[in-house]
Amino acid sequence: MPDEVSPPIPTTGHDLLTVSEVAAIWLVSKMTVYRMVHSGELPAVRVGQSFCIPIESVRALTTRSG
Repeated sequence: MPDEVSPPIPTTGHDLLTVSEVAAIWLVSKMTVYRMVHSGELPAVRVGQSFCIPIESVRALTTRSG
C-alpha cells in the first residue's frame, strides 16, 4: 500500500468490502487486490464469481503497513 493518504475505511455496518472498495481505500488497482487475495495475503470470501473481503482484514493490513 502506498504512503499516500488514502480514504478512510467505511463504517457502513457491513462486514465485507468489494475488491473495488478495497482498491479505492488503498489507492491501488483492483488487480493488486486480486493478487493479494489469490496469494493468501488478504483473506476473502467467494460470493458467486466475486470476492468479498472482511473489513477487519483490511483494517489489520492497513494498520500493519502504516
